[in-house]
Amino acid sequence: MEHPLLDIPASFHNGQPKGITSVCSAHPLVIEAALRLAQDLGRPALIEATCNQVNQDGGYTGMTPAGFRRFVEEIAGRVGFDPARIILGGDHLGPNPWKTLPVEQAMAKAEKMLADFASAGFAKLHLDTSMGCRDEPVALSDQMTAERAARLAATAEAHVPGPLEPAYVIGTEVPVPGGALEGLDHLQVTAPDAVAKTYELHREAFTALDLEAAFSRVIALVVQPGVEFGDDDVVQFDPKKADALAGGLKAFPGIVFEAHSTDYQTAGGLSALVQHGFAILKVGPWLTFALREALYGLDAAADALDGNAPQGRLMTLMDEIMMASPGNWKNYYSGSQQELWLRRHFSYSDRIRYYWPSEKAEAAVQALLSRLQGRIIPEPVFSQFLACTEAKSRTARPILIEAIQNVLRAYENAVA
Repeated sequence: MEHPLLDIPASFHNGQPKGITSVCSAHPLVIEAALRLAQDLGRPALIEATCNQVNQDGGYTGMTPAGFRRFVEEIAGRVGFDPARIILGGDHLGPNPWKTLPVEQAMAKAEKMLADFASAGFAKLHLDTSMGCRDEPVALSDQMTAERAARLAATAEAHVPGPLEPAYVIGTEVPVPGGALEGLDHLQVTAPDAVAKTYELHREAFTALDLEAAFSRVIALVVQPGVEFGDDDVVQFDPKKADALAGGLKAFPGIVFEAHSTDYQTAGGLSALVQHGFAILKVGPWLTFALREALYGLDAAADALDGNAPQGRLMTLMDEIMMASPGNWKNYYSGSQQELWLRRHFSYSDRIRYYWPSEKAEAAVQALLSRLQGRIIPEPVFSQFLACTEAKSRTARPILIEAIQNVLRAYENAVA
């Protein structure tokens, strides 16, 4: 069966750059918005889960790879989107969730994860073994990273359930899964010789395990194009700084680049990324950031429609939830109590996205939607509280979907 992603490198090297948007989120509204937009545009939908979100232990979503497939396909069923046009991907697949364990234990867990992702029919697998485990350096050598990646590829190849063999992505950018922890002033574009070294070491490691066929399906390398975001700043793509990196792709006709952390880039920046060979554009936090903006706006609009000044009830509840379980934000945010409050709610890193699945948060969102059920938000009220969403709808749930799709449209325009 022909793989739906294999023509992307060919198009770039034939002088017709195109790409695909990689939606990295497990939020049901985000996935629904992505599938509805893909339906409207007549395009496939690439939905990805990270090793921390989804794994054999459930990850922070509580879902295994097979469970994530069922979750996405159930949403597709409600939307009327053909599940055959969904491409599922696994991101940063490696020992990262278990890196505090001794290396062989961590790699055994990673192998089990790759087996489960492959068995569940995930058609795009990003192998990332760059992190050290217990008693190892934080970052491993390129040689060791490649050898461990090949080991995981062998496991995946042994568990492919059908005729569609997975495409692979290799390499890693500087930030670990979940977002950057350091400042952005030292951000460096990947050097072309680093690409060549990564490619060659992986080719040798795959060949050593008789995985030439699997290596022929390596379609992309993850590199740092010079984009990143922090709490309140964004490093925008500078094409000139990436010219040498993009030029190096000519030596590798079967691959393109995969760009992580492209959230909050301008429309022009996203298009320039694709033209420079960064054909797989991953987006995640920006989508839930837009959702949070719309939810907070709807909460204020609901109070206004009831004849009250905005009470901030949803914001207050979300802060209580985050303060009660600070594990998903405390190591990512710093500053005074006032600065921490602002970052919990408004950081571009959007660590609040980990808390929407909680029972209290889900109940609060449903209560908000019930308050607005059947109510049309007058244009002046919309302008006051929801102008950031740029939605055409004036009812609550469609506003949430459109807020997410407004972000996705910038990506879809760039990759077309």
